[in-house]
Amino acid sequence: MAFERQQTTNRPRLLQAAMDAFKQPDLRQKLMFTLAMLVIFRFIAHVPLPNVNRELLRNAVDDSALLGYFNIFSGGALRNLSVAALGVYPYITASIVMQLITPLIPRLAALQKEGEAGRTRSQLYTHYLTVPVAVFQGYAQLLILEQTGAVQDISLAPDHLMPTIAMVASITAGTMFLVWLGELITEQGIGNGVSLLILAGIVAGIPQYLGQGIFNAGGATGGITGIVLLALIGLVMLAAIVIFQEAQRKIPVQYARSVFRQGRMYRQSGTSHIPLKVNSAGMIPLLFAFTIMIFPSFLATTFQSSSSGFIRDVSKFMADVSDPRGVPYQLGVFVLTVAFTFFYSLVVYQQQNLAENLQKSGGFIPGIRPGRPTSDYITRVLIRITWAGAVFLGIMAIVPFLATRLTNVQALTLSSTGLLIVVGVVLDTMRQIEAQLLMRNYEGFIR
Repeated sequence: MAFERQQTTNRPRLLQAAMDAFKQPDLRQKLMFTLAMLVIFRFIAHVPLPNVNRELLRNAVDDSALLGYFNIFSGGALRNLSVAALGVYPYITASIVMQLITPLIPRLAALQKEGEAGRTRSQLYTHYLTVPVAVFQGYAQLLILEQTGAVQDISLAPDHLMPTIAMVASITAGTMFLVWLGELITEQGIGNGVSLLILAGIVAGIPQYLGQGIFNAGGATGGITGIVLLALIGLVMLAAIVIFQEAQRKIPVQYARSVFRQGRMYRQSGTSHIPLKVNSAGMIPLLFAFTIMIFPSFLATTFQSSSSGFIRDVSKFMADVSDPRGVPYQLGVFVLTVAFTFFYSLVVYQQQNLAENLQKSGGFIPGIRPGRPTSDYITRVLIRITWAGAVFLGIMAIVPFLATRLTNVQALTLSSTGLLIVVGVVLDTMRQIEAQLLMRNYEGFIR
């Protein structure tokens, strides 16, 4: 081979692996294609919609928890109100909905058992569902921005119908274009395309985000000491996320099969394991929890100018409850995150049919009978380890609030969702590069 192993002792492991990857023509092509698609995404994120007050728009995004949350998944495009203002969030929403309703609809459940053709069909249904979700979310965002003065004349009235349709259609088209880019990356590049688009948006906003916090560090925002303490908290969060993302419980499995050799039947056995992740739900429970908790804020913003005094009072109460700086909001986020972690983990486990697939392949868990007993045993283990993952995600959800109170740094806010996305996507991409390198007998990123 043109590249000797001894060189790995003279260079850092990560740098050496990156050089090995770029020395392979096909792998280098995949990496360059992925980078090119990400550059196109960042270009699209700066193509603005017309008739937008930029100053009011930025203020609205900075002051609103709802808009700030959506801005994360748009890669900062919402702050510019570009054609990619929704990012891939409608697609994520549609994917989650499809995953949850699949066990409830026999036809969709049957598609999961039809192999690659069934998965392709299910993916097509997800694309169909993404369009109405994007239309609804795009129109709702424009209504919220209209109340801040950033955009005007968003209405279904005859006088404003066509401009409104044009803006919603542009935003929806931008979302579908990004979904297409993401699938191109998945097919021809490295890593999960949609996840990489979200990662690219988060990373692209870090310099401006940090710059604003540092420049504002002198006054009542907590000072340099507060920023240093916040950075330490962020590093601890990052380390905890890596640990819990990689933590798993390995259930031992034995396989036995009959082999006919030289006119005689022999029994062969092998051992393996089922890896059950402590945090098998990933960032999905956080998405559910934050979406539900910011929904009252959306309703309060919509009806706060109502002519009815009762409705205005209810809107004010909902606004107070859904204030991210308040304890009720954080408590609600914690409880919902824990609940959705159990819900999503059990739904995903049921879709995998581990016990059934294990029995079909001739495997069994030592000491546990195949079939229903195996399913019950795996469910019990999953529930026990999910407690750790659920409490961890719940704590991660409220750590930004606690960190802000502790450091008194208002200009910077840690994003647990953003950190989970970054860590998860980076680890997944590293594994894919690792697999490509191992196929060529190279050392990779992970031992």
